[in-house]
Amino acid sequence: MPRAVDGTRRKNRRKKITSQTKGYWGRRKNAFRTAKDALAKSLEYSYRDRKVRKRDFRRLWITRISAACRAEGMTYSRLMEGLRKADVQVDRKTLSNLAIEDRDAFNSLVETARNQLQG
Repeated sequence: MPRAVDGTRRKNRRKKITSQTKGYWGRRKNAFRTAKDALAKSLEYSYRDRKVRKRDFRRLWITRISAACRAEGMTYSRLMEGLRKADVQVDRKTLSNLAIEDRDAFNSLVETARNQLQG
């Protein structure tokens, strides 16, 4: 009777990990133990950075809105306060796109905020 060896299961398990580490540098792509550690770390980073990406984009949008506001003689915080008082519900992503692509629409929102703050 032939001897049973854990060949295919072990090979499949290792192949699954090394196929996920394709493109990594050096031993990290093909030496199983190193590849396993590198894959675990990369999955941690990708999980973490999916959250960080949202923060980074929000910071970028706020920076763009702030720059466009200052060109109109208003600060970012005053703009957001005026829009809140005027009950204009536009998110920061949309405001940022307006500041870049449709300057007239953005300027009308700035005027709306300015009027709401004055009176």
